[in-house]
Amino acid sequence: MIKKTRNIRKQRQGIVVSDKMDKTIIVHEIKKVKHRYYGKSITKNKKYMVHDEKNISKNGDKVSIMEMRPVSKRKCWRLVNILEKFNV
Repeated sequence: MIKKTRNIRKQRQGIVVSDKMDKTIIVHEIKKVKHRYYGKSITKNKKYMVHDEKNISKNGDKVSIMEMRPVSKRKCWRLVNILEKFNV
């Protein structure tokens, strides 16, 4: 019998930029990478639509997200936990 193992899921960290939708947040990730030829640091930006089942995260929170099966057309990430709450 062949035992299948699950692949390692991607994890990212970012800041919540929008929480206006029901059970969905938009997380903005900023990465610094070195240019492969020139060696200069470049910032790369990416936004993810994330499934937030309990609507617990708010704008400005630093969160950790994990890849999962698609929930909708553009949403294939889920909220793992809130790393840092945003204080106004």
